[in-house]
Amino acid sequence: MDSSVSTLPGFQAVNQMLSEHYSIIVKDDSIAMTRRWGSISSFFKTAFHATRPPSKLLPEPLLSLRRSTWLPRIVDGDGPHDASKFAGTPWLRQDERWPECQHCGEPMPLFLQLNLDTLPEPMQRQCGTGFLQFFYCTNTEPHCETECQAFFPFSKSQLVRVIHPESGHPSIEVPDIPLSFPPKQIVGWEESDDYPHWEEANAQGLELDDNTWEVLTEQGFPRPNDKLAGWPHWIQGIEYPACPVCQEKMTLVFQLDSNDHLPYMFGDLGCGHITQCPTHKTQVAFGWACS
Repeated sequence: MDSSVSTLPGFQAVNQMLSEHYSIIVKDDSIAMTRRWGSISSFFKTAFHATRPPSKLLPEPLLSLRRSTWLPRIVDGDGPHDASKFAGTPWLRQDERWPECQHCGEPMPLFLQLNLDTLPEPMQRQCGTGFLQFFYCTNTEPHCETECQAFFPFSKSQLVRVIHPESGHPSIEVPDIPLSFPPKQIVGWEESDDYPHWEEANAQGLELDDNTWEVLTEQGFPRPNDKLAGWPHWIQGIEYPACPVCQEKMTLVFQLDSNDHLPYMFGDLGCGHITQCPTHKTQVAFGWACS
């Protein structure tokens, strides 16, 4: 390898990222990587963000719209019922049946469970207590995602809810779900900066020239992939749902991207968002869009 390349800051950042998250075996001119977490594509997106310019290089007006976002750190496996996780076995109420699709009647796989009491402290204050759970029907006979227009919030073929645990935990009979996914437990969070999409910034009263927004997009803002809070990575424009109780605009809790920690694609590489009413914290919704 050219020694001049190995001294570049970007290379050093990528090399450090590789050493932290992958087992590297160098033999002749080949590199074999044994994956520890995430996907190869997720790694390169993360490595790209690691080398982005510091916030002091961003336009001064944009800094006022900085938000914290948290990227999940995961290990393979289900973990306890009360763990935050992708897929696996959720916490269910005493004598509760596994949630079923209201369209086809089949059990829906768990996509995400967040133990709100263990989130980073700012998100605990925002989200409240209990478990946020998201179940989504993957049945294709009938094709519930299409027939129920599951890209819209409050669809019959999905369930997103906040429940509060009782003492103890009943044993759970896990149903046979044809399209379910290997569970991954969330064991921590990595905080990072996030900045909005140009359309959302304009809605906040901030106008910048097109070249500036193009640079920000190239730097990876708003962040794609699965993330807690931050700014939504909108695909077709701003789509916050309204709270069914008070009609207040709901706010982002979690972004679920296609083929990140779950091997599932929303439409054509779509991106989904779980949102919550700031006032009525048990009112939550999920919607997705694709290009």
